[in-house]
Amino acid sequence: MTTAPRPRARRPSSPQAVPAAPAPMPRRFAVVGAGMAGIACARTLAQAGHDVAVFDKLPRAGGRTGSLDTGYGSFDAGAQYFTVRDERFERALATVPELVRRWSVSTVRVLDASGRVAAAAPPPGEAHWVATPTMDALVQAWAEPLAQDGRLLLQTAVTHIEPDPLRPAAWQLRTSGLDGATRTFAGFDAVVFALPAPLTQALLAQCAVAPAWGEALADVQIAPCWTLMLAFAQAVRPGLTTLGPQWNAARSTHHRVAWLARESSKPGRAQIERWTVQASPQWSSEHLNDDAARIRAKLTRAFAEVTGIHAAPTHSQVRCWPHALTQAPLGQPFVWDAGTGLGACGDWCLGHRLEDAFVSGLSLALAAA
Repeated sequence: MTTAPRPRARRPSSPQAVPAAPAPMPRRFAVVGAGMAGIACARTLAQAGHDVAVFDKLPRAGGRTGSLDTGYGSFDAGAQYFTVRDERFERALATVPELVRRWSVSTVRVLDASGRVAAAAPPPGEAHWVATPTMDALVQAWAEPLAQDGRLLLQTAVTHIEPDPLRPAAWQLRTSGLDGATRTFAGFDAVVFALPAPLTQALLAQCAVAPAWGEALADVQIAPCWTLMLAFAQAVRPGLTTLGPQWNAARSTHHRVAWLARESSKPGRAQIERWTVQASPQWSSEHLNDDAARIRAKLTRAFAEVTGIHAAPTHSQVRCWPHALTQAPLGQPFVWDAGTGLGACGDWCLGHRLEDAFVSGLSLALAAA
């Protein structure tokens, strides 16, 4: 009787290599707006290997972190400081530690025109940070690699967005330069609007483009802000000739003024005494169309009432931000339609803080990349 041969034991097979998922194909993005949200979005897309072009009508990147340079020192005409609550923002700031300084200031609360102070303590654990030498230095540093690659197109206002006639699934942008010259940039797979919500709405309406998220922007409310900037050359910090109150920043209940800050108290700034005064949202809305001379006179008077500084300023100028302070945010980090390749981001998606703009731009880039 023969026995069946015993089956040979199988040798364990060598593990099969799992093929790596193919990397996403590089796409071409247009980002309209070179403020914090736009640059955060653009740099993240570029780091992911995409081709990115950033357009802005202003002469330099920064958006509402914009500063003004004068013979008496600079003014942070927009954002006055920033907080660091999001760890992603904290990690990004760690890449440019030389530009980030803590502003050791106790923000007081001025109750009325008499300058009476209510409190002199910031929220518990809340630090105030500034970029040096000006607030827009942070955005400009992150925009520099884009500028070096020729991807940052300043003084270039986007006037129309429309389908690319040579590639129906793509987009083209029509622009106007500082001299009025027009140009067309074509072949974009996606367009990101990093503008205030009302400006995004206006551009979409003018161009007859209706993304799925367009209607949601109507619920966003953003107040304007008139800003007054004053310099007093006769006073130099930290000498004994410093003018006015002992505090360096205040939130005010004066009907005209919402915020005051002694610019020369910020780290890395010139020591000539300078003040930035931001009008209240309601007053700014009521006087949005007033001429600059009238605004300057009214805010200078209010500044004297709050601070007690009645000396004539050496330098005085105003600036209006039509879309400054978010009153009713969108309530989500961004909007994005992968089907059409259209999206929007900005601080107005989440709130009004500078880090809200960063988180919004970063989140949109990660979703779109």
